[in-house]
Amino acid sequence: MTSRPLNVGFDLDMTLIDSRAGIRACYLALSQRTGTHIDADLVVTRLGPPLAHELANWFPADRIDAMIELYREVYPTTAIAAAPALTGAREAMAAVRAAGGRALVVTGKHGPHARLHLEHLGIEADAVVGNLWAEQKGEALRAYGTHVYVGDHLGDIRGARTAGALSVAVATGPYGVEELRAAGADVVLPDLTEFPDWFSEYSAAYSDGITRSGEVLPS
Repeated sequence: MTSRPLNVGFDLDMTLIDSRAGIRACYLALSQRTGTHIDADLVVTRLGPPLAHELANWFPADRIDAMIELYREVYPTTAIAAAPALTGAREAMAAVRAAGGRALVVTGKHGPHARLHLEHLGIEADAVVGNLWAEQKGEALRAYGTHVYVGDHLGDIRGARTAGALSVAVATGPYGVEELRAAGADVVLPDLTEFPDWFSEYSAAYSDGITRSGEVLPS
């Protein structure tokens, strides 16, 4: 038997929130201010990697830092209100707390912007860590003693692996169920509406000493 609570990390974009409309608007604002063509519709099909990676598709290397500053300047008034919570997000976070665990947000998004999103939507997180991508996320997840990491991107699976955490993938981002399974996710859910039931079973098994991080409970 173990009484240690389960701590769960969540990605933000396309896991907890649908940030596409707001991010699209930010890139259109950058395009208008700089006179640079940006295909904002294409941008929002590949959310996940760091901002600098995407900006490099549209601006030369010596302008990336300035574009990051401009993007972050327009983001709060352009993107926050435009991003709704994805279905099941609040319930998923609440399920972790109801089981006595901590619900964390570990995201590639700029930390202050991530906090603005959560505050705007009334979603409470026990900790928010931003500006991390893929394996970098694993460092923060490990530091917080995270047992499960939930995300929508292949980079999130890599982050969970780096932390030695169970990878739970949701097919609400750029990848479908089969792609996420093929990439090595331990558990794949169509969206977060199924997370509370899955987590209830998983946490019960964990409490009974049946399941440990890195082992898969059939879903």
